[in-house]
Amino acid sequence: MGKREGPVVCGRMERFMEPCLILLLLESPAHGYELLERLGQFGFEGGSADAASMYRTLRRLEEEGMLVSQWEESEAGPPKRSYRVTQEGCRLLGRWRETIKANKSRLERFLKLCDHFFEGDEAECTP
Repeated sequence: MGKREGPVVCGRMERFMEPCLILLLLESPAHGYELLERLGQFGFEGGSADAASMYRTLRRLEEEGMLVSQWEESEAGPPKRSYRVTQEGCRLLGRWRETIKANKSRLERFLKLCDHFFEGDEAECTP
């Protein structure tokens, strides 16, 4: 086991995937592979962990009535499940929007105070 360079900080993106998927599906109904590609704009890498998390999230959102899906036939390959947002999903996105706005304000206050201890974009602070 190697020695760490310092404390590790890791943000959890899994829950943020939920409003991102709803937002993308409001833009246009889509199937899983297309959604996975489009999630990249929100910082998701598109790797196998993101794919597994995305499909779990889609299934859960559908079970909760936030999304509906249907199988679409394709001449170029096997049928694909296409998802779209329900009215309940729109309401959930509205709640996410308010939560994200509140968190954005908190984070901006945090960064403003934190910046006093750092010079420019340096990763080192002065106690």
